[in-house]
Amino acid sequence: MDEQYSPKKIEEKWQKAWEKSKIFNVKEDKSKKKYYLLEMFPYPSGKIHMGHVRNYTIGDVIARYKRMRGFNVLHPMGWDAFGLPAENAAITNNTHPAKWTYENINSMRKQLKRIGFSYDWQRELATCSPKYYKWEQWLFIKMFEKDMVYRKESSLNWCDTCKTTLANEQVESGLCWRCGRQVRQKKLWQWFFKITDYAEDLLAGCDKLPNWPEKVTAMQKNWIGKSVGATIEFNIENSSKKIPVFTTRQDTVFGATFLCLAPEHPLIPELCKNTPKEKEVFAFIEKMSKLDRSAKSIESYEKEGVFTGAWCINPLSNRKIPVYTANFALMNYGTGAVMSVPAHDQRDFDFALKYNLDRILVIKPVDKELNAETMTKAYTDNGILINSKEFNGINNKTALDKIASHLEKINKGKKTVNFRLRDWGISRQRFWGTPIPMVHCKTCGIVPIPESDLPVTLPEDAQLPENGKSPLSELEYFSKVTCPKCGRTDAKRDTDTMDTFVESSWYFQRYCSTNCTTSIFDPEAVKYWMPVDQYIGGVEHAILHLLYSRYFTRVLKDLGLVTFKEPFKNLLTQGMVRKEIMSCEKHGFLSPEETEPAENKLLCKKCGREVTVGKVEKMSKSKKNVINPNILIEKYGADTTRLFCLFAAPPEKGLEWNDLGVEGCFRFLNRIWRLTNNQLSNINSVEIFTENPDEIKGKARDLYKKTHETIKKVSEDIELRYHFNTAISAVMELVNQCYLMDSSKKLSTVEKQVLKFAINTIVLLLSPIVPHITEDIWESLGNKKSTLFAKWPTYKKEALTADSIIFVVQVNGKLRARLNTAPDIDEESIKELALENPQIKKFIKDKPVKKIIVIKNKLINIVI
Repeated sequence: MDEQYSPKKIEEKWQKAWEKSKIFNVKEDKSKKKYYLLEMFPYPSGKIHMGHVRNYTIGDVIARYKRMRGFNVLHPMGWDAFGLPAENAAITNNTHPAKWTYENINSMRKQLKRIGFSYDWQRELATCSPKYYKWEQWLFIKMFEKDMVYRKESSLNWCDTCKTTLANEQVESGLCWRCGRQVRQKKLWQWFFKITDYAEDLLAGCDKLPNWPEKVTAMQKNWIGKSVGATIEFNIENSSKKIPVFTTRQDTVFGATFLCLAPEHPLIPELCKNTPKEKEVFAFIEKMSKLDRSAKSIESYEKEGVFTGAWCINPLSNRKIPVYTANFALMNYGTGAVMSVPAHDQRDFDFALKYNLDRILVIKPVDKELNAETMTKAYTDNGILINSKEFNGINNKTALDKIASHLEKINKGKKTVNFRLRDWGISRQRFWGTPIPMVHCKTCGIVPIPESDLPVTLPEDAQLPENGKSPLSELEYFSKVTCPKCGRTDAKRDTDTMDTFVESSWYFQRYCSTNCTTSIFDPEAVKYWMPVDQYIGGVEHAILHLLYSRYFTRVLKDLGLVTFKEPFKNLLTQGMVRKEIMSCEKHGFLSPEETEPAENKLLCKKCGREVTVGKVEKMSKSKKNVINPNILIEKYGADTTRLFCLFAAPPEKGLEWNDLGVEGCFRFLNRIWRLTNNQLSNINSVEIFTENPDEIKGKARDLYKKTHETIKKVSEDIELRYHFNTAISAVMELVNQCYLMDSSKKLSTVEKQVLKFAINTIVLLLSPIVPHITEDIWESLGNKKSTLFAKWPTYKKEALTADSIIFVVQVNGKLRARLNTAPDIDEESIKELALENPQIKKFIKDKPVKKIIVIKNKLINIVI
């Protein structure tokens, strides 16, 4: 064992050994209990960041711990490799996206191996590989055959910068989730997955995920958005057509004084045709198409609309009411039409006030009268119905069901359950994605590609134009095909590609058998490994990736490919890595490498000005408050980097970067190294202590007990809570206890044996966290096999029993003495000892004792 701790030397040694032995490669073994540990796979940007390091370190600790517990652990890694950045890089560098992507994959794989993660690299996959997306195309065809997929023209979110459509979930505050630019509405023919067929089941499933963070399931429930109400039909004046409206407030239908249609509503052109309002209406629709139409953004807009020139009839009041198109009506919620009741909805109240529309009260408080003309705001509380014909006097909550039933009886509506969730539009007008395996034929319509012709591969020689438009539609050798059904030679291949979230919705199933060439996956392998036992990733994926993955697993079940609905048993959403922002007035944001210390302040290396240290925020390239893991690993080693990521905060909390904390972790590892080095001659000459613990005395006895306490603490912190920070803290205390065994003093055989037990335990408890240094120390301790083949330490309950207990003794609630007693002392004996104590006698004197209160093993209070 070297005298000095040399991280780079040690880490390179063990990484080579692990790779050579293929120690992390696994296969199905029915004699062992399986454990599938998975972190969300990364996009191959070319560089790992501290968020990656923290996420994957958390997962690696759990994987290594479970191996030592005897589980057959699957811990794979791969690449979510399709996407826009590859296209942008290809355009900038005049290359093919595949070349850029695979170069990045090679770079990131090297970086991940340098940190010592225990991945089964034989299962590595990249979603941009035809070997992978062949089966995605196959699955698309199977879904098409089962009527789970359809194509229609629809107004969708369009990003002019990315030149592609976006799902609602990919629009964040009106901006594209990928590039951050404004999104607008555009009509296109698109492919959709029928995720709404699973809305009820996805919602019900949220309550069957007890080991998911409540925040995540709440976000999914909100996105699915179940509403119970009624669909009401409003006849259009002078027309046989009707406008169906979904509402959860059918109790207020008598108060509806106008309807509002979403600007995208297909009836609007017909309603305003040849009316004086036609031009104004179309100008309004054009204006709306350039705005973010997400529900979140619409909430912040000033309410505005235009009268279409059409009227409809309220089915219960028979009142003729105007039809508007308004910016707050959403086509993707309900029917795209809103029944507006200004007396009882504040948004409708504001709109009515702005456009001078009627207000009719239909609910009032039990003990108070209201006046619609003098109201300054909508009445939105419960009450009794008025101006509602035969429903007058009924509580409005009771009226909900009564009015819905009445509407059904007169054929003017029906009870309805509505979901906010919309079908998933998966067509993207990009090149770097999975080609949609369909052919458009003038004779046959839409025809699937024959399975024998899969995969439909992306052209390797395609040149991406500077404007970012996909070249697929312009490449005749790709787009022009023969119809597989009728043989027409002028058929066209679909030139859209799939949303990249499709790839990440089933990759965890493919990991079970990545080399399977005869089917989407080996059913026996999936049966053994799935579902994932522990999934780890950011909460930002709660709606997109996690919801889609749950949906896809249900699809696979309905296709008879799997037997379960939920893909992930346990979910851990780790906190963000955060660091203070630094800037100077001349150069703006500065990275840590662009600053230098000088007399209690920081200076900008570029200009010498004083650096302003701002608030702590999520690490971001744009704000330069990032730490390069490679620099950190080069300076301190992978183990120190891993240790800090785990020690600084519990995994579900945000990690605030602290350079002093990193230094402290490095010192701690050096301390363990010195402890072992100093005591190596002592402990390698003896066996681990296994005799009667009653034979141990003094510091050795304290160390023996502390070791068992530490095993219990660390085991519970990892197994039950994933609180690695407190587990590490407990090991630090044990290391301190070891240092009390003075290496300069000659130790007895028992003391050496106990010390060996303690150091062995430290190494094994830390091995999942800092695997390189512990492997090296473990080898120095005379062990031939890896720590991964060692059993996780177990503690003895009897070793946790205290030798003595300290009782606090109070007189009238004030501390007066302490008693050191045997742990099994009975209540009467402790009372006698307390009353005989000289200090207590001094305070009691000759006063009578009224009562003595005893709290077992803690406190005695004598009341006089």
